[in-house]
Amino acid sequence: MFINILGDLIMATTVTETLIIGGGIVGATLALKLAQQKQKVTLIDARPKLNDADWQQRLQQRDARVYALSLASIELLKQVGAWQIISQSKRKADYTQMQVWQQDGKGELNFGDAKVPQLLGSMVEPFVIEQALYQKMTDENIAKYLTLIAGHKVKMLDWLGAKQGYEVHLDNGVKLQGKLLIGADGRGSMVRRESGIKLDTLDYNQTAICCAIKTQKPHRATARQLMLPTGTLALLPLADVTEEDKANAQHWQSVVWSLPRNRALELLQLNDENPDNLRRELAAASQYALGDIEQLESIASFPLTAQQAEHYVKENLVLIGDAAHGVHPLAGQGLNLGMLDVAALVNALFEDYQRSGGRCWGELATLRRYERTRRPHNSMMMHSFSLMNWLFAGDFATLRPVQQLRSEGMYQVSKIKPLMRFFTQKASGV
Repeated sequence: MFINILGDLIMATTVTETLIIGGGIVGATLALKLAQQKQKVTLIDARPKLNDADWQQRLQQRDARVYALSLASIELLKQVGAWQIISQSKRKADYTQMQVWQQDGKGELNFGDAKVPQLLGSMVEPFVIEQALYQKMTDENIAKYLTLIAGHKVKMLDWLGAKQGYEVHLDNGVKLQGKLLIGADGRGSMVRRESGIKLDTLDYNQTAICCAIKTQKPHRATARQLMLPTGTLALLPLADVTEEDKANAQHWQSVVWSLPRNRALELLQLNDENPDNLRRELAAASQYALGDIEQLESIASFPLTAQQAEHYVKENLVLIGDAAHGVHPLAGQGLNLGMLDVAALVNALFEDYQRSGGRCWGELATLRRYERTRRPHNSMMMHSFSLMNWLFAGDFATLRPVQQLRSEGMYQVSKIKPLMRFFTQKASGV
């Protein structure tokens, strides 16, 4: 069911089992999982609802941003029926190999087997995933349990006590009540802020430049990551969009280039003066791994920080995805961690629901079990990525002993096949 502008039509409070604030990929996936299990859920998305024409217009354009979906995330999307839609759209770029190397040392890490290719993951543009998720919400067996409210913001949260949960006030005067409130509303989470949960943050003093590039040589289903003294440069396969792209396949890639803030600003200003400036700088920084860069488009930038909520749960409330944690993009695991949150939360909720004979839903003990499962893991991943960034970028990373240790470490790790398989499995989330 879809509710858009209700205003004066509904003045009484609408009661449901679960309220999810945030209609991005993580929130939408969770909503579908709950509805599949015949749980009443309301998903609140501040963005306006898109019609079929809107979606098709967006699908005709290439998005420089791309998510590196792990096998675990793909499996979750399969469970809710979205991955089948994504596959049919052909707007995904599977990768079977991953190459990681550094500019100033020996040692290269190669994940995957070139002789016997096996899927490591898939690169998909954000709106392609979202379109598939929102399309599934219209299925009759889902719509009976899932209510989507789009185009309205949450103004206030009011806790009514453990038995009743939360009352949510929207900007159109509508009030919604749910036993369980789930914050999936991103890094600047209003749910986290209004519930008084504190946030630990780490500013890397870096900015990421993101763009789409067409390279002289094909990517051959390989994700590449070059560790530079200034930061990480990732070259990630993009799906071919136009007929011209498909005729000369595997040449488009998404770039995420982490740089010191001043250097990133300098490059962006150079690009404003002459678009060829950034193209040349980027080609040189990539060591021409795939030849020259022939085209560059959709340039964007964003500051790099890490953050972790001090708590993921309170009575009747739980945080998931970026509302709970945010990591450095160097390993491309941000969304995957959020999808693992979804799987863990659904498992905890339904285990206790079934054990109680359908009487217990979203109890604090259940939510704390989810937190014990996910927070230590997310914290470990966040600090691991921070350590990697510290070892490869910045003043400390330029010290000669650090360079030698880092170089020898990569070289030795690359020779230990069981360890490489372990890292591959961890990256896949399975």
